[in-house]
Amino acid sequence: MTAALPADGWAAASEISMVLLAMNGDDAAYGELVRRRQNAIRNLLRRLTRDTALADDLAQQTFVQGWQSIRGLKSPAAFAGWLRKLAVNFWLQHARSSPQELPLEEDLRVEHATAALSRQLDLDAALAELSRDVRLCIVLAYNEGMSHGEISRLTSMPLGTVKSHITRGSARLRELLHDYGDAHVR
Repeated sequence: MTAALPADGWAAASEISMVLLAMNGDDAAYGELVRRRQNAIRNLLRRLTRDTALADDLAQQTFVQGWQSIRGLKSPAAFAGWLRKLAVNFWLQHARSSPQELPLEEDLRVEHATAALSRQLDLDAALAELSRDVRLCIVLAYNEGMSHGEISRLTSMPLGTVKSHITRGSARLRELLHDYGDAHVR
């Protein structure tokens, strides 16, 4: 079911209005929601996965699942957080089902040399040094601007664990990015 496009286009429509339309089966409204939210979801997943193609695949799964599940959304105002939670859950499912491959010794040397150079230039390389859960908490706190409580609710981690992950992760990033100074790491 598709509603008629507003006279002034979707640009003037509020997100809550579009969510309400999508909850009632309006695929054009959901398409506009995807257009508005896709960069944020893809960037979140790229930071978490460190793999553009995988992040794009997970983002697509997120939006497909979002369309299939949007009728169950409790509050239209919660759409952005709900969508972010779907994305994080898809990433966590992938991370749990994909065992970490142990690189060969030669690969370790090359990777270490590359990482040593990249760490001086690239925040993503530094984030890659963090464990999955610590990286998740850091990205949600600093990249997404979420509070500790919001992260705890989103990830189902205890609040103390979230705080600990952020504290330890921030300290580790400061070590890895010391050439940039503390201005780049909170």
